Amino acid sequence: MYALKNKVQLIGNLGTAPEVKTFESGKKVANFRMATSEVYRNAKGEKVTETQWHNLVMWGKLAEIAEKHLTVGKEVAVEGKLVNRSYNDKEGNTKYITEIQVNELLMLGVKPTEE
Repeated sequence: MYALKNKVQLIGNLGTAPEVKTFESGKKVANFRMATSEVYRNAKGEKVTETQWHNLVMWGKLAEIAEKHLTVGKEVAVEGKLVNRSYNDKEGNTKYITEIQVNELLMLGVKPTEE
């Protein structure tokens, strides 16, 4: 049960293309947003789609894979952990971010046909 303390699993679609940065050491980091949607019926019986947006970060080999293969709209399954961090913006205000640090990636959907 120890491994389940901070674990996130999501299936959704990329809302932004991965923004990849390469550090002087050669290590890469990729940041992008992913949308997950749930469909349900409200009290009136109307179909409602609720979309949540998630900030994702990938390091190393996963960042390289994201850079080469992930595009806007691509359906993926990810597994990782929630990470909270803060920083000071240009005006000196403290900003807080919650993101998912991805450690596993599975590309879903239809594979493109080879010509």
